Amino acid sequence: MRLYQGIDIVEISKIQKIMERNPSFAHDIFTDRERDYCRSFRDPYGRFAGRFAAKEACAKALGKGFLPAGIDHAFQEIEVVPSPSGKPHLKLCGWMAKICRKRNVDQLTVSISHASRYCVATVILLGP
Repeated sequence: MRLYQGIDIVEISKIQKIMERNPSFAHDIFTDRERDYCRSFRDPYGRFAGRFAAKEACAKALGKGFLPAGIDHAFQEIEVVPSPSGKPHLKLCGWMAKICRKRNVDQLTVSISHASRYCVATVILLGP
């Protein structure tokens, strides 16, 4: 069995400042579904930060870092979608899904935690 793990921590205020200075950031990094979900909360920045951390953690687990933000839309190829209970799940497409297939990954898990100033996410990928 192969196990791949990634973790990332993000300061919520940093994401908020970036989004306020650069309105296109949300469109470059997050899918329509992610933006709608995050904006359904009174204070969306913690949700955005958590999803950003999850995308970074997933890229680390795959052994691929991001070069310039949004390169080839790779951030949008990792989508964090909530289940009806609110538990997050990863949905990969494009280049990121191809990397998973090459590594024979058949299980993906993500966990996101929020605190007052930070969000942390961990991703575990399993394959035979």
